[in-house]
Amino acid sequence: MARLHLLMSDESTKSPPIVAIVGKSGSGKTTFLEKLIPELKRRGYRVGTIKHHHQHHADIDHEGKDSWRHTQAGADATALSSPKRVALVKQLVVEMTPEEMRRQFFRDVDVVLAEGYKGSALPKIEIFRSDAHEAPVCLNDPLMVALVSDRQDQGQVACFGLDDVGPLADFLEAHGFFA
Repeated sequence: MARLHLLMSDESTKSPPIVAIVGKSGSGKTTFLEKLIPELKRRGYRVGTIKHHHQHHADIDHEGKDSWRHTQAGADATALSSPKRVALVKQLVVEMTPEEMRRQFFRDVDVVLAEGYKGSALPKIEIFRSDAHEAPVCLNDPLMVALVSDRQDQGQVACFGLDDVGPLADFLEAHGFFA
Protein backbone atom coordinates (compact mmCIF):
# COMPACT_ATOMS: atom_id res chain seq x y z
CA MET A 1 0.00 0.00 0.00
CA ALA A 2 2.91 2.42 0.58
CA ARG A 3 3.73 2.39 -3.14
CA LEU A 4 0.11 3.16 -3.96
CA HIS A 5 0.11 6.19 -1.66
CA LEU A 6 2.94 7.70 -3.69
CA LEU A 7 0.89 7.29 -6.86
CA MET A 8 -2.31 8.65 -5.40
CA SER A 9 -1.43 12.19 -4.36
CA ASP A 10 0.79 14.80 -5.95
CA GLU A 11 2.09 16.68 -2.91
CA SER A 12 4.08 19.21 -4.97
CA THR A 13 0.90 20.79 -6.36
CA LYS A 14 -1.51 19.89 -3.54
CA SER A 15 -3.53 17.79 -5.96
CA PRO A 16 -5.92 15.20 -4.53
CA PRO A 17 -5.49 11.45 -4.90
CA ILE A 18 -7.16 9.70 -7.84
CA VAL A 19 -8.77 6.27 -7.61
CA ALA A 20 -9.94 4.57 -10.81
CA ILE A 21 -13.29 2.78 -10.65
CA VAL A 22 -12.94 0.13 -13.35
CA GLY A 23 -14.80 -2.80 -14.82
CA LYS A 24 -16.27 -4.02 -18.04
CA SER A 25 -19.16 -2.21 -19.68
CA GLY A 26 -22.40 -2.99 -17.89
CA SER A 27 -20.70 -4.01 -14.64
CA GLY A 28 -22.34 -1.24 -12.60
CA LYS A 29 -19.51 1.31 -12.24
CA THR A 30 -21.81 4.33 -12.50
CA THR A 31 -24.43 2.77 -10.24
CA PHE A 32 -21.79 2.08 -7.58
CA LEU A 33 -20.42 5.63 -7.86
CA GLU A 34 -23.97 6.95 -7.36
CA LYS A 35 -23.90 5.18 -3.97
CA LEU A 36 -20.27 5.91 -3.01
CA ILE A 37 -20.29 9.65 -3.72
CA PRO A 38 -23.11 10.47 -1.24
CA GLU A 39 -21.42 8.28 1.41
CA LEU A 40 -18.16 10.21 1.01
CA LYS A 41 -20.03 13.53 1.03
CA ARG A 42 -21.82 12.46 4.25
CA ARG A 43 -18.37 11.94 5.78
CA GLY A 44 -17.38 15.49 4.86
CA TYR A 45 -15.21 14.82 1.80
CA ARG A 46 -15.18 16.98 -1.31
CA VAL A 47 -15.40 14.58 -4.27
CA GLY A 48 -14.45 15.16 -7.90
CA THR A 49 -15.19 12.72 -10.70
CA ILE A 50 -13.88 12.04 -14.17
CA LYS A 51 -15.86 9.92 -16.63
CA HIS A 52 -13.60 8.47 -19.32
CA HIS A 53 -15.08 7.95 -22.80
CA HIS A 54 -13.32 5.82 -25.37
CA GLN A 55 -15.08 7.61 -28.22
CA HIS A 56 -12.99 10.20 -30.02
CA HIS A 57 -15.82 12.72 -30.10
CA ALA A 58 -17.53 12.39 -26.73
CA ASP A 59 -19.46 15.65 -26.83
CA ILE A 60 -21.00 17.57 -23.97
CA ASP A 61 -21.33 20.66 -26.11
CA HIS A 62 -24.66 20.26 -27.91
CA GLU A 63 -25.18 21.27 -31.51
CA GLY A 64 -26.89 24.60 -31.96
CA LYS A 65 -26.12 25.92 -28.46
CA ASP A 66 -24.05 29.10 -28.16
CA SER A 67 -21.04 27.29 -26.68
CA TRP A 68 -21.13 24.80 -29.58
CA ARG A 69 -21.25 27.71 -32.01
CA HIS A 70 -18.17 29.23 -30.32
CA THR A 71 -16.32 25.94 -30.79
CA GLN A 72 -17.46 25.66 -34.39
CA ALA A 73 -16.16 29.18 -35.01
CA GLY A 74 -12.71 28.01 -33.90
CA ALA A 75 -12.44 28.66 -30.17
CA ASP A 76 -9.79 26.41 -28.61
CA ALA A 77 -11.49 26.54 -25.22
CA THR A 78 -15.01 27.58 -24.23
CA ALA A 79 -16.24 27.98 -20.68
CA LEU A 80 -19.90 27.64 -19.82
CA SER A 81 -20.63 29.63 -16.68
CA SER A 82 -23.67 30.14 -14.47
CA PRO A 83 -24.07 31.29 -10.87
CA LYS A 84 -23.78 27.68 -9.63
CA ARG A 85 -21.73 25.80 -12.26
CA VAL A 86 -18.85 26.13 -14.66
CA ALA A 87 -17.80 23.74 -17.42
CA LEU A 88 -14.91 23.91 -19.83
CA VAL A 89 -14.88 22.51 -23.35
CA LYS A 90 -11.31 22.43 -24.60
CA GLN A 91 -10.02 21.19 -27.93
CA LEU A 92 -7.17 18.73 -27.42
CA VAL A 93 -4.41 17.50 -29.69
CA VAL A 94 -3.63 14.65 -27.27
CA GLU A 95 -5.98 13.22 -24.64
CA MET A 96 -5.34 14.53 -21.13
CA THR A 97 -4.35 12.00 -18.52
CA PRO A 98 -6.23 11.82 -15.22
CA GLU A 99 -3.12 13.26 -13.55
CA GLU A 100 -3.15 16.31 -15.87
CA MET A 101 -6.85 16.85 -15.21
CA ARG A 102 -6.24 16.55 -11.48
CA ARG A 103 -3.61 19.30 -11.57
CA GLN A 104 -5.73 21.65 -13.69
CA PHE A 105 -9.29 21.11 -12.46
CA PHE A 106 -9.46 19.34 -9.10
CA ARG A 107 -7.33 21.26 -6.60
CA ASP A 108 -10.29 21.96 -4.30
CA VAL A 109 -11.44 18.37 -3.70
CA ASP A 110 -10.25 15.63 -1.35
CA VAL A 111 -10.39 12.74 -3.82
CA VAL A 112 -11.02 12.22 -7.54
CA LEU A 113 -12.95 9.11 -8.56
CA ALA A 114 -12.17 8.33 -12.20
CA GLU A 115 -14.68 6.03 -13.88
CA GLY A 116 -12.65 4.08 -16.41
CA TYR A 117 -8.90 4.11 -17.10
CA LYS A 118 -8.44 0.40 -16.42
CA GLY A 119 -5.10 0.50 -18.29
CA SER A 120 -3.77 3.40 -16.24
CA ALA A 121 -1.13 3.53 -13.52
CA LEU A 122 -3.76 4.50 -10.94
CA PRO A 123 -4.97 2.58 -7.90
CA LYS A 124 -8.06 0.67 -9.01
CA ILE A 125 -11.31 -0.56 -7.53
CA GLU A 126 -12.99 -3.00 -9.88
CA ILE A 127 -16.74 -3.46 -10.06
CA PHE A 128 -17.59 -7.03 -11.10
CA ARG A 129 -20.94 -8.80 -11.39
CA SER A 130 -20.76 -12.53 -12.12
CA ASP A 131 -24.10 -12.51 -13.94
CA ALA A 132 -22.75 -9.98 -16.45
CA HIS A 133 -19.15 -11.15 -17.04
CA GLU A 134 -17.01 -14.25 -16.70
CA ALA A 135 -14.13 -12.80 -14.68
CA PRO A 136 -12.78 -9.49 -13.37
CA VAL A 137 -10.42 -7.70 -15.78
CA CYS A 138 -7.87 -6.31 -13.31
CA LEU A 139 -7.28 -9.12 -10.81
CA ASN A 140 -3.64 -9.43 -11.88
CA ASP A 141 -3.03 -5.67 -11.88
CA PRO A 142 -0.68 -4.81 -8.98
CA LEU A 143 -2.48 -1.45 -8.63
CA MET A 144 -5.86 -3.06 -7.96
CA VAL A 145 -6.68 -2.32 -4.32
CA ALA A 146 -10.25 -3.61 -3.99
CA LEU A 147 -12.96 -5.60 -5.71
CA VAL A 148 -16.65 -4.77 -5.41
CA SER A 149 -18.59 -7.85 -6.45
CA ASP A 150 -21.42 -10.27 -5.87
CA ARG A 151 -18.69 -12.90 -5.33
CA GLN A 152 -16.19 -12.61 -2.49
CA ASP A 153 -13.71 -15.31 -3.56
CA GLN A 154 -11.58 -13.20 -5.85
CA GLY A 155 -7.99 -13.44 -4.68
CA GLN A 156 -5.53 -11.15 -2.98
CA VAL A 157 -7.38 -7.83 -2.78
CA ALA A 158 -9.96 -6.51 -0.35
CA CYS A 159 -13.47 -7.59 -1.39
CA PHE A 160 -16.73 -5.73 -0.82
CA GLY A 161 -20.34 -6.44 -1.78
CA LEU A 162 -22.15 -4.37 -4.40
CA ASP A 163 -23.93 -2.36 -1.68
CA ASP A 164 -20.98 -2.09 0.74
CA VAL A 165 -20.28 1.62 0.26
CA GLY A 166 -19.76 2.22 3.99
CA PRO A 167 -17.15 -0.54 4.43
CA LEU A 168 -15.40 0.53 1.19
CA ALA A 169 -15.30 4.15 2.40
CA ASP A 170 -13.85 2.88 5.71
CA PHE A 171 -11.18 0.99 3.73
CA LEU A 172 -10.31 4.08 1.66
CA GLU A 173 -10.01 6.18 4.83
CA ALA A 174 -7.89 3.56 6.60
CA HIS A 175 -5.48 3.40 3.67
CA GLY A 176 -5.02 7.15 3.18
CA PHE A 177 -6.93 7.65 -0.06
CA PHE A 178 -7.96 11.22 0.80
CA ALA A 179 -6.04 14.50 0.67
